[in-house]
This record gives sequence, structure tokens and C-alpha cells, in this order.
Amino acid sequence: MIEIPKHVWIEMHEEAAEPDSCDVIVETENQKIYTALFVTIPYFQRQMQLSYTVSKQIPDTVPVRYAVLETPHVVVEDLSRDSIEDTIDNLCALDVFETVFTLVTEPEETEETRTPSAGKRATTEVAAVVISDVLVVDG
Repeated sequence: MIEIPKHVWIEMHEEAAEPDSCDVIVETENQKIYTALFVTIPYFQRQMQLSYTVSKQIPDTVPVRYAVLETPHVVVEDLSRDSIEDTIDNLCALDVFETVFTLVTEPEETEETRTPSAGKRATTEVAAVVISDVLVVDG
């Protein structure tokens, strides 16, 4: 089933002089909440410079520039609201939204559910706190 976005929240990361990454939270029409990290090419360059700087400070390591991605990243040309929303629309149209975004709300329990929901990454309550207390909502 294709998830239809209802709300999109964008939390900019301000580490760099020019923001090069942001967290995006999407609430779908069926009340599910998903998150993903959106980045631009300068993000990778900054991560590579950081690894180089750290490796210079550690004895017996060769200073080298590299970036390791532990979680999915959505690489976009810029972090404008239009660019992010258009990317989300395209991911939905291509039916790959759920492979890129991480579900942070727990699915409703059904008789077919065999594992308890205690193993989920986040709960609806945590996502609600993030949305209400952490994010600056950009109209």
C-alpha cells in the first residue's frame, strides 16, 4: 500500500556554515510516522574532512578522507522545502518510500503479530515529543 504524506516536518542541522543535512519526519494519512536523513554533497565532504582530522590525531593511523554511512541517506541537490517534498512525492510514486524512510511508530497489533512491540526503535509517544518539542515547523 502506498503511503500518502499528510505532514512533513524538517529539522535543519546547523553544524556547518551552510546547512548540508536535515532530518525529515513524515506523517502519512494513516497516522504512521516515518523519518529519514536528507543530505547534500557538501555533507559528504564535511564527513570526509572530519574523518581526516580525527585520523591525524590518533597514533598509528594514516590520515585519510572517507565517509561511512550507517543509515540510509537521501542525497538531494539542495535542502529547500520544495526539493524535499518533491523527492518524497517521487519516492511515493516509485513505491520505494518505505524502503528509504524508517517507520518510527509501532504498527497496530494484529492477530498475525508474533513479536511483541517492545523491540521497535521508537514509539508513537516518542515521535510525538520530537514533533511537538524538538522540530521547528516550517509552514
